[in-house]
Amino acid sequence: MINKVRVFIILLLSVTCYGAFAQTSATTSSPYSQFGLGDYSDPILTQFRGMGSIGTGVAHFTDGLSVINIVNPASYSNIGLTTIDIGAFANVVSLSRTGSGSETGNNFRLGHIAFAVPISRHSAISFGLVPYTNVGYSYRQTNTISLNKAPVGIDTTTVQENIYSGEGGLSKAYLGYGFGIGNLSVGANVGYIFGKEKLLRQINYPQLYTALNSTTENSMSVGGVAYDYGLQYNFKMSETSRITVGYSGSAGTDLTTTNNFVVSHYLNNSDGTTSAALDSTRYESNEGKLTLPQIHRFGISYVKDLKYMIGADFKMGQWSDLRVNGVNSGLQNNQSFAVGGQITPNINSLSSYWAVVDYRLGFNYDNSYVVANGTNIKQYAATIGFGLPIPNQSRTNYYKVNIAAEFGQRGTLNNNLVKEQFINIHLGFVINEKWFQKYKFD
Repeated sequence: MINKVRVFIILLLSVTCYGAFAQTSATTSSPYSQFGLGDYSDPILTQFRGMGSIGTGVAHFTDGLSVINIVNPASYSNIGLTTIDIGAFANVVSLSRTGSGSETGNNFRLGHIAFAVPISRHSAISFGLVPYTNVGYSYRQTNTISLNKAPVGIDTTTVQENIYSGEGGLSKAYLGYGFGIGNLSVGANVGYIFGKEKLLRQINYPQLYTALNSTTENSMSVGGVAYDYGLQYNFKMSETSRITVGYSGSAGTDLTTTNNFVVSHYLNNSDGTTSAALDSTRYESNEGKLTLPQIHRFGISYVKDLKYMIGADFKMGQWSDLRVNGVNSGLQNNQSFAVGGQITPNINSLSSYWAVVDYRLGFNYDNSYVVANGTNIKQYAATIGFGLPIPNQSRTNYYKVNIAAEFGQRGTLNNNLVKEQFINIHLGFVINEKWFQKYKFD
């Protein structure tokens, strides 16, 4: 009966998360998300976020419990307990621009849902749903234009507003398997990327009530299979310590797109509202291909059992190869690195709860794929995190709440660009349990 309840809860959470990820509302507030497919998100769960987003070379945590490391499926070979990891994400971002002041936005969404089940002593499967890209921006450019046929005595100029906005994003459902042979682990994920992104451009004449304003809507629905793969090798330094080196990659692949292009007109009303669309002067619908880039990740970590872990990652993305319906997106290849670690003061302490808490720190830097006004857009962030175990009397079930915060900056005020200062908050709830255990009686 208990197992049936657990299965029901898992299915309910999966359906809820599917609906949340499939929505097209904006879940970011960044003008830089207008480039390419939006803000790309590596499938890094909360506990790794607190360590600067390392993960490629991470196979073991200091507490010895199972952890789902989607970024390198080879790590699944170390999963010994049925694991559920559910997370949420929130952020606050301040946007500033020279001569334009600043404004603040905030967003919230379900972050991820992931499951892992051991198949044998050195192999496991994992499946779940994670974000892939996010689009969310809105800004306007105001110009003063001349009227060619204005009556005598009437102002010959008027204001033209160009309003640009976008929303939506892509999600990734995955199924992966990892196994170990000796000190070597190998794994792979098969994912299905899906979602919808919508970009709008409005040309508005707010001072002319009889002028026809226009809206251009360009939307793209995406669906297709993608592949990730990984390797990890463990060097045992002693009975309680080891070094793990790892590599993981995301294959360049083609996805199917359905594209809709609509141009319509509307009027401004005297009360400041706008009319419904009066007509659609152009409508196009077609199918195409989205070519994803190849991504390479390299990582290393050192673990002292029940004490601490440190690690570093380096990533290269071939984003100059990204093509949407055969058109190059104008991105550049990116490189990023991350360093971080975790320490647990005394995991066996019975007198102090804070001694069994995991404390995490990290830093990451990204020379992103975005080039705006001839300027490379860079991002960096310092991270902090905590792993808070939830006490219980069971020796087969373990629960932990993970919290991570990223404090960072993206962009610059140079060349009339926007500088973002952000705080990202990640919250995760992890369950480690022994399911499917065969009990023996004497």
